[in-house]
Amino acid sequence: MRKGIVVLVAVMALSLVVVGIGPAPAIAKTKFYTIGTGGVTGVYYPTGGAIARIVNAKKKEYGMRFTVESTGGSVFNINAIMAGDLEFGVVQSDRQYQAIKGMAEWKDKGAQKNLRAIFVIHPESITLVAAKDARINSIKDLKGKHVNIGNPGSGQRQNSIDALAAVGINYEKDIKAEGLKASEAPGMLQDGRIDAFFYTVGHPAGAIKEATSGARAVNIVPIVLPDSFYKKFSYYAPSVVPIAFYPGAANKADIATFGVKATFVTSSKVSEKAVYAVTKEVFENFDSFKKLHPAYSVLTKENMLEGMSAPIHKGAQKYYNEAGMKVK
Repeated sequence: MRKGIVVLVAVMALSLVVVGIGPAPAIAKTKFYTIGTGGVTGVYYPTGGAIARIVNAKKKEYGMRFTVESTGGSVFNINAIMAGDLEFGVVQSDRQYQAIKGMAEWKDKGAQKNLRAIFVIHPESITLVAAKDARINSIKDLKGKHVNIGNPGSGQRQNSIDALAAVGINYEKDIKAEGLKASEAPGMLQDGRIDAFFYTVGHPAGAIKEATSGARAVNIVPIVLPDSFYKKFSYYAPSVVPIAFYPGAANKADIATFGVKATFVTSSKVSEKAVYAVTKEVFENFDSFKKLHPAYSVLTKENMLEGMSAPIHKGAQKYYNEAGMKVK
């Protein structure tokens, strides 16, 4: 009896296949890719989200889905990409330069030879925010103050240290330095637990808006550095923070400072197909991408290919060749 049932089931299954009602053909698996960003109050997080949103609009066509992760920032992102824990990341241009050269945090590890550039995004200004009652009117006034210089693993920490050193301030001896994440600093400033904080960020930024909107009066402090500073650090350039973005600040005019650029990077081990897809979708939806955040207002397709110190990933280069675009 059991033998007869088995034969009957086999015959039925065969007939279903013949008439086209058999098992559905295997569906290609979606590949997942993660973009490392920064704190949720900065511009890196929405930047990662903007890129993911654009590529995910064609997730069925590409068989890929991109997700975004809030991280500790540039150094963390580079290390995670090199370790294979992230596929893509937003990092400061100075950190890209240092990693590929084996400098700063990578001095002991050596040059990160598998790091690859894709494109440049928005400019970022090293922004010094201080409580007005702390009487900090220039970076030199930070001596003896309680200052957040940025969490370990963030790009802004080294920017803060470089700026302080340029005016003769040793961050380990001359100030009480905190290592908070950018998202924590505004609340600490408003609560009176710190006098000032540095933040390397594109503007407008949620953390700066938060800091300048509380009961404690706050000003954005100019950072004016000598020409020798820019000769020593070629990846820095003078910058300006538009005061129009921060009506709650005590300042009356735009604030002079210095800055870097945010860049989008990956590893040579990430597939050409994935990098090509990201590059193509961002550039072919350029006008839509620019509208996703006010920090992108100054972007052009040309300046998105300037200032990349790591080799270009072959997937990105493939698109640039097809589009007749030159990397500078």
